[in-house]
Amino acid sequence: MKASNVTMKLHWDAVILAALKEDIPWEDVSANAVVPEDARGHADLIAKADGVVAGLPVFCRTFELLDEDVQIDLHVQEGERVTAGTLLAEVTGNLRALLSGERTALNFLQRMSGIATYTRQMAQLLEGTGTTLLDTRKTTPLLRSLEKYAVSVGGGSNHRFNLSDGVLLKDNHIGAAGGVRQAIGLARAYAPFVRRIEIEVETLEQLDEALDAGADIVMLDNMKGEALEEAVRRARGRAETEISGNVTRENLERYVALGVNYISSGALTHSAPILDVSLKHMKRI
Repeated sequence: MKASNVTMKLHWDAVILAALKEDIPWEDVSANAVVPEDARGHADLIAKADGVVAGLPVFCRTFELLDEDVQIDLHVQEGERVTAGTLLAEVTGNLRALLSGERTALNFLQRMSGIATYTRQMAQLLEGTGTTLLDTRKTTPLLRSLEKYAVSVGGGSNHRFNLSDGVLLKDNHIGAAGGVRQAIGLARAYAPFVRRIEIEVETLEQLDEALDAGADIVMLDNMKGEALEEAVRRARGRAETEISGNVTRENLERYVALGVNYISSGALTHSAPILDVSLKHMKRI
């Protein structure tokens, strides 16, 4: 997923406006009390830790929605690796808008940059292996488009975006359908022919059944050791393989040499720490 004016206006504006309304339900009492309505100001956006910057379009858009005349001079590019102390941007505009939008803009940028940083660290471990790093749907409600965008900035790829985006049969679907073969058969009959069928398996027996039923992708969920190695061997040439289940930066290396097609990690979005950034040296001009 890539940032664009269309994406921003159709999807992200609503999220940003909701966040601003949460923080400014009717007025910013502090800013309005000490700053004249027409006062202009300037502030520096500075990184306080090393990492990968993601979310600059959202940061900028937050202030644009409060002040259409705001001027933001970026000193780094989206996806750039920065070090603590780097001047990321300079912001000039209505001083009340700068004060009122500060926390919301920083919250988005910190969260998205943290995800991009964590993703970049994991993606680098897979460089040259032919294995694609994927995110999951374990995202913050209503912030999925922003978080998955940050994954892509960090060098990862997006798994299905939502439940309408692809067929992924998990353990509860299998239980509801009455078994692996039944679930695949029903999905194949219902879904358009252009959709691939992915199914989660937890044992070698389930894997064999999924392969015999014609699954396109098998998700090897929480399989370990010799069972996992055997599963990858059996699936090779018959279906694409995805490893999933508690994959983190700390344990990713154990899966690198297996030669699977995909590794998905919910940690990319649910466990990435923020990248600390700050608006400093704010002043009236």
